[in-house]
Amino acid sequence: MKLETVTFGKLRRLAPVLDDILSAGEVEHAGQAVGLASLAQLCSQLFDAYYCQYPGEIAQVRLEALESR
Repeated sequence: MKLETVTFGKLRRLAPVLDDILSAGEVEHAGQAVGLASLAQLCSQLFDAYYCQYPGEIAQVRLEALESR
């Protein structure tokens, strides 16, 4: 699924937030928490869009994940 230019830009802008959190091993301040919430919302929207296009693939991956537990 190709990303729209605006969506790609949002991900680029939010990527450093995730990088900082992973490097520190913690959420250090409110700005990071807000950025993390924005990233989560964007990821959820991307998942929903992908799921609408490829529900069978998502179902298969979920099944494989359950079977591997």
